[in-house]
Amino acid sequence: MGTEIERKFLVASDAWREGAVGTRMRQGYFSRNPTHTARVRVAGNEAFITIKSKRRGLSRAEFEYPIPPADAEELINLCSRPLIEKTRYVVPHEGHEWEVDVFEGANAGLILAELELDREDEIFAPAPLDRPGGDQ
Repeated sequence: MGTEIERKFLVASDAWREGAVGTRMRQGYFSRNPTHTARVRVAGNEAFITIKSKRRGLSRAEFEYPIPPADAEELINLCSRPLIEKTRYVVPHEGHEWEVDVFEGANAGLILAELELDREDEIFAPAPLDRPGGDQ
């Protein structure tokens, strides 16, 4: 079983953009309920099916499998709407890779940063995100 330990933050400025590399993503959900989510995602030239459990603290079970992009495009047509459209940027900072998602479509204007950790109590240096909204 895979485990995801993740922190999320609201982003309030563009201070992180210098040197960031972005990948366009589209994703749709087959299931969003209190116990789990199941989605399909197309990220650049790759595609994935992902199932995640409900969070317990900062952790949750995560299962992610690559699938052919053509299959993902067909599966997206089966997903509930609206789809999630975003560009994900990778921002290296003091030994970690922050992922900053700039949303489009129905979520335009939302910018979130995610940091995956090895342990729930792992110490990390805050990235230059100017995030007065705080940890999500």
